[in-house]
Amino acid sequence: MAEFDPEKFEDKYVHYFNELQRAYKNAFEHMNERYDSELVHAIDQQVLNESEPQYEDGEFSVELPPEPYDRVEGVIVERERFEEVLDVYTDRIETELHDVLGVDR
Repeated sequence: MAEFDPEKFEDKYVHYFNELQRAYKNAFEHMNERYDSELVHAIDQQVLNESEPQYEDGEFSVELPPEPYDRVEGVIVERERFEEVLDVYTDRIETELHDVLGVDR
């Protein structure tokens, strides 16, 4: 893999598509082993499918769509639990992006 270029990340789906897929997949597998798989799957398919990875000032972040809790259907979960799992999940994606793209924290 070539060295990470922050300017190329502006066109991330052109330059880093495979790496993005791998980071999200790694995060999903990590979460699915540790949390309720139905909730993790719902977050993955109904919230993170419209998330946007960002890179700024040496850090990755995950921009979520508006009202993520309201997007989840088919799973009964309290808002507090949902937000807790979503926070851990997005943190994991950020970690995986750093690891997969070889960007030090």
